[in-house]
Amino acid sequence: MKVLIAEDYNEMSKKASDILFHAIVTNKKVVLGLATGGTPITTYDLLVESIKASKQSLTHVHTINLDEYVGLQSDCRHSYHRFMEEHLFQHISIPTNQTHLPNGATTDLHIECQRYEELIASHGGIDLQLLGIGKNGHIGFNEPGTSFLTNTHIVNLTPSTIKANARFFSSIDEVPKQAITMGISTIMKSKCILLLASGKSKATAIKELLEGQITEKCPATILQKHPDLIVVADKDALSEVKEDTLEKLGKVQNELFFTKTTFS
Repeated sequence: MKVLIAEDYNEMSKKASDILFHAIVTNKKVVLGLATGGTPITTYDLLVESIKASKQSLTHVHTINLDEYVGLQSDCRHSYHRFMEEHLFQHISIPTNQTHLPNGATTDLHIECQRYEELIASHGGIDLQLLGIGKNGHIGFNEPGTSFLTNTHIVNLTPSTIKANARFFSSIDEVPKQAITMGISTIMKSKCILLLASGKSKATAIKELLEGQITEKCPATILQKHPDLIVVADKDALSEVKEDTLEKLGKVQNELFFTKTTFS
């Protein structure tokens, strides 16, 4: 595990976008696992800038998203399909058939979960998985209590997660109550994981991730066992973590760090 300390959200986003861009330009083929929500928005903005400035071809890039709400059509303004189009895909020249998200509007959710697992496997797994972290320690939509052995599955969202996501909707009543999400086992099979955190609201979850016991009560703690995890967090998100913990994990402050991002 490596921990990169950023001064603030913008610096966190820059470090993360640099790592993603480095993975794109240094591989003949790369499968990126992507996330949604408020945390990665500026990361995507900066990644778009780098891709455009370099005129980088994306014909070798495949993307597989973590999750999607159940019951929303892909063109719904609140769907994660729409989020990815608005914040990334429509701004870059990635082939449409190389971008993948779960189908939350399907009539058979369990078959869709199986299809998504097979899709990931058909691409040889995920090379670099981008993650956020919930205030309660969830990753993807894997809420506290989720088994570490889960593959892609249907999850009932907790009240705290529904409340946190209500800012993207007109009212809390509009927030879907279920989602399709990559399971924890699926996430852990990624070759490299890049987790982002910003703000004091994430401080307790980050403390648990870096210093806590591995427990299904805080799903993110399983990432301690991943062989190639990089955490990029700003000082507010790291405010509850002991200094000697950061030193032990290999703190990097004033240099650009690239994890092992050569996959092909």
